[in-house]
Amino acid sequence: METKLRRLSRITVPKGDRSPDSIVRSKAINMNDRARGQEILMEAQACYMSMHKFREERARNERYLNGDQWSDIIEIDEGGITRRITEEKYLKEQGCVPLKTNLIRKKVDAVKGLFIGQQTEPTCIARDRDEQQEAETLSTLLQYNMQLNRMRKLNADSIEEYLKSGFVMHRKWAGWNNAKQKEDCWTEFVEPNNMFVDNYMRDFRGWDCSLIGELHDLSYNEVMRYAKTPEDYQRLEKIFEYARDIRAGEYSWEQFGYSEQDIHKEFMCPTDSSRCRVIEVWRKESKPRYRCHDWNSGEVYKIDIKDYNAMVYDENQRRKIQATQAGIPENEIPFITAEWFMDSYWYYYFLSPFGDIIEEGESPYAHKEHPYVFSGKPKRAFTADTLDQQRYINRLYSLNDMILRSSAKGVLIVPREGLKNTTLENIMDQWAKPNGVIVVDVGTSGKLPQQVASNATNIGINEMLSMQLKMMDDITGVNSSLQGKSEYAGMSAAMFSMQTQNATTTLQGILNDFQEFMLDAAYKDVKNIQQFYDEKKVLRIVGKTANGFPVNARKALDTEVDISIVPSQATPVYRAFNNDTLLELWKQGAINVKMLLRHGSFAFADALLQDIEAQEQQAAAGQMPQGVSPELMQQVQQGANMEAVQKAQQALAA
Repeated sequence: METKLRRLSRITVPKGDRSPDSIVRSKAINMNDRARGQEILMEAQACYMSMHKFREERARNERYLNGDQWSDIIEIDEGGITRRITEEKYLKEQGCVPLKTNLIRKKVDAVKGLFIGQQTEPTCIARDRDEQQEAETLSTLLQYNMQLNRMRKLNADSIEEYLKSGFVMHRKWAGWNNAKQKEDCWTEFVEPNNMFVDNYMRDFRGWDCSLIGELHDLSYNEVMRYAKTPEDYQRLEKIFEYARDIRAGEYSWEQFGYSEQDIHKEFMCPTDSSRCRVIEVWRKESKPRYRCHDWNSGEVYKIDIKDYNAMVYDENQRRKIQATQAGIPENEIPFITAEWFMDSYWYYYFLSPFGDIIEEGESPYAHKEHPYVFSGKPKRAFTADTLDQQRYINRLYSLNDMILRSSAKGVLIVPREGLKNTTLENIMDQWAKPNGVIVVDVGTSGKLPQQVASNATNIGINEMLSMQLKMMDDITGVNSSLQGKSEYAGMSAAMFSMQTQNATTTLQGILNDFQEFMLDAAYKDVKNIQQFYDEKKVLRIVGKTANGFPVNARKALDTEVDISIVPSQATPVYRAFNNDTLLELWKQGAINVKMLLRHGSFAFADALLQDIEAQEQQAAAGQMPQGVSPELMQQVQQGANMEAVQKAQQALAA
């Protein structure tokens, strides 16, 4: 029997499948890029689908927050047949009006308002105090970037998302922004429904994250931004040929292997059939590298295996020769030591739903991380804790309305014997008139028409409603004082302030978590600024001098800084405190008028400072500036010496 001949590629072990480099190993095992991309997609999809419960809970929280509070699905047993129906529709079928009072929105707006009123901003602090001027320059650049990205509004809306879902994510990237038509460092809000993260994280800070990504729904023209050459354009056009069919209305879920009811289609297919789905995945990869320690400079860094000879061996040989010429013994030579280790690094992929790798590579950022900043405690979402109380309050309102509508209110009872000489319609018409006259035949019964009115039965609804409203305040920590309302008439200012402070203390956990999120975002912003800004851009933003000191742009971009969260200087309270401090220093003679105007927050500061500097220039040129005494100017004109000029300047500065 003839033996079947198999292809060599199917029976031999692909070269590189045993490589310690995960990228090399993946390329060796998968014979084409689409198969490798599909493997990555499956891992990303598993992370995305495991967050399905989070997305459902977030959608429910969002419905309640926006006032749609009767849309929960309930099951009704009708003769052994189970019917699924919304609570709102069921109540309407029972003749009840589904009333609601949205208290959740008020609570969320109160916390959001508290955050805006206590807005903080990051400030750079140099580790070396001699570099504090450069750190202040970085603070100015960071504030410029935050203003460019409208971070005050973005952070305010982000804390609302954090209260709603318990999760918030921003994307920090650098490049050309078509919306702003300029190149800079940008911050984007990531829709929680479109993101996915590693499911095996256990660190509250997210430091053990090994996979993170986002779903992008782009137009066909936007997808072409990934093309760098005409060949890339043709390749993308072929990959997204289905996108053209989507625009032409020839798209179906079955092309991706899903049915209309399949929840897994969320990952592969855009909700809007006119968009193109691109999946961005950042994954930890591994490869062997050398961890180097330069004993001469104290620097610790890592290099690739291929760079060992050029960066370590050759450099050590050069130092050995240099030491021999200088008479330094070999045991005193500060060689570069190198240790082999398996490095874990971030690698990115942009994939089509079919597994095509549109773009890939190691992290292009100097911080060597992914571009995302996130913080989350989904199981402890602020809004989720209030849903049960909100539901019960709505039920009490609806129940009270039903009792009031079903109670007897002004019912007229007319004996049947009294209708001989008139009609019921005539009695009803006369009863409604202010001066109506009703003529009835009393008959043998002797009964006259009478009105029956009944008060609603007190079953404790008011007490239950008050208790639930109090529980809502206790659960959220947002009491009436935090909303600007006093508990009772005549409350003292001290008591009101104490209750407001107590409510703020309850919310410190949420505010502190969000401040840590802002701190992580600021660190990533500063690192991107240091990488993508050049000296010309720094000087254009800060100016050649900052606060009277020359700016070393290159040194500022190379400075290692810490970042602290401080109260925002944009708040009226901070500006007033700053101005009072400067005015006190000026009264004591510690600073002059120019320093006061330069560092203060006065509406007229810039114009007045320009006038003073113009007067100084006039005095130096021998002219008589306005506001200087004629005697002093006569001395300047007669002597024209520097001493007189200095006296004039001192008089202006006094």
